[in-house]
Amino acid sequence: MKVLFIGDIVGKPGRTAVKALLPGLVDKCKIDFVIANGENIAGGFGLTEPLVADLFRTGVHAITTGNHVWDKKDFIPYISKDNRVLRPLNYPPGVPGSGSLVLTLPNGLKAAVLNLSGRVFMTGMDCPFRTGRAEIENLLRETKIIIIDFHAEATSEKIAFGYYVDGEVSAVIGTHTHVQTADEKVLSNGTAYITDVGMTGPAYSVIGMDVDQIIQRFLSSMPAKFETAQGAVVLSAVTLDINNQTGKATNIQRLQLTYP
Repeated sequence: MKVLFIGDIVGKPGRTAVKALLPGLVDKCKIDFVIANGENIAGGFGLTEPLVADLFRTGVHAITTGNHVWDKKDFIPYISKDNRVLRPLNYPPGVPGSGSLVLTLPNGLKAAVLNLSGRVFMTGMDCPFRTGRAEIENLLRETKIIIIDFHAEATSEKIAFGYYVDGEVSAVIGTHTHVQTADEKVLSNGTAYITDVGMTGPAYSVIGMDVDQIIQRFLSSMPAKFETAQGAVVLSAVTLDINNQTGKATNIQRLQLTYP
């Protein structure tokens, strides 16, 4: 199986790049399964139902999120209706939505996606290590192909989690910082890993936002409304080669494509 995981899509620039580049990527790389982190598709903060529908029409099969999943209050009821949009599994019990799903793909294979959040510099989350391990055991009853979006700030937490589940899942893909790291590898027991897949959004920005606005915030320490930057866009992603029988990864490759 060939999987494409697209890093955090930021606002209209990110969505435009995905629409323009995804069909060609799927054809060129012979992609079977497309996952995208979409927690910032609505102006850089949160999601809306129409924008989610657009992503699915573009060819994305599953959407993961993170700490911005609740930014658009109107979206909260929707997340309980469509399990293809995930929120981190390790929110406390009773939170709307689902943290994992198993999809049957057009090629007949089943693949699982698990969304987790880190706790270092993040708030209000249950332990991703214990919560993740328990859910992995459940998912393995249906498929050996399991891709995890680990949405976290601290590199040490992400790396530790990758080794913690090495050999039990197909891939651990870090998200949240919007800066692609250069440490992609297949760990010794067959789990593909990268600390952060990066961002799909404005190339000349501060993690997707207008540069001048962010600089002013640092200078003044005053609250301000941030807007998505404009101009050229970078699509950051990874491709994964996964053995259909064992669920082990055989390759992970970083991608950075500019648009236009």
